[in-house]
Amino acid sequence: MQLGISTYTYGWAIGSSDNRPPHPLDEIELLNRTTQFGLNLVQFGDNWALHELPADRLEALRQQAVQQEIQLEIGARGLTEQHLDHYIHLSSQLNSRLLRFVIDTSVYKPAIEAVVSLLKNALPDLIKTGITLGLENHDRLLVSEFATIMEQVDHPQVGICLDSVNSMGAGEGLAEVVRTLAPYTVNLHLKDFGIQRLPHLMGFQIDGRIAGQGMLNIPWLVEQVVPYKRCQTAILEQWVVPESTLDKSICKEENWALESINYLKSTHLFKPINEVINSNFYD
Repeated sequence: MQLGISTYTYGWAIGSSDNRPPHPLDEIELLNRTTQFGLNLVQFGDNWALHELPADRLEALRQQAVQQEIQLEIGARGLTEQHLDHYIHLSSQLNSRLLRFVIDTSVYKPAIEAVVSLLKNALPDLIKTGITLGLENHDRLLVSEFATIMEQVDHPQVGICLDSVNSMGAGEGLAEVVRTLAPYTVNLHLKDFGIQRLPHLMGFQIDGRIAGQGMLNIPWLVEQVVPYKRCQTAILEQWVVPESTLDKSICKEENWALESINYLKSTHLFKPINEVINSNFYD
């Protein structure tokens, strides 16, 4: 399994389409940080929507990734037929073998039957391009519903992008999530977390932690998906608890990323970069 970083490693430094910092981390700098960490995999999520970039920047991204020997994975939010078609095309353009999708937007929440139908219709294009689609578990659908989608589509090029925290928003614990979704997992989001009781004792708060310093047992998580031989990549994501200013939050985020990558490398769970460069990335 290959380790990488993501636009969601830098949620504060990148921001979102409607809330960018004054000088956001751009796509080329993200590649540079990937190289600085000694990695060669980066995943672009919907917080840095590639379909909004002009053609010249997309081509520059592709060329720079080739030059730095970095594998790209891309992702989007809002699983409509048009949006999926667009991102399959972008995946081919950027040599991305994995396409990660969050089904919902704030105004679009399709029924399971509609998702299954859409994915089945997309199978010929996925097969033709060699792209694997990973649906990310989120907090509207239960993991049993995601499993139902997988069973009904029933194709090796459609799987699950398993996020370690998202399903808690649906009231489901990590053991249940992993037990249900591990057989379908094609990509991991390594997002460490903590749960603490609030000072007034009326409830709990869930937030992010540096990888290896929270409640996520990362070696256990990786061990659960490995036997199924579908998951080839693992991505560091972060929920960095903000500081009093954006600048301080961005600085904290970078420190967390460095500590997290150092920890993840120390586990020896992931392929060394030279192994990947000298082999088929998705072997």
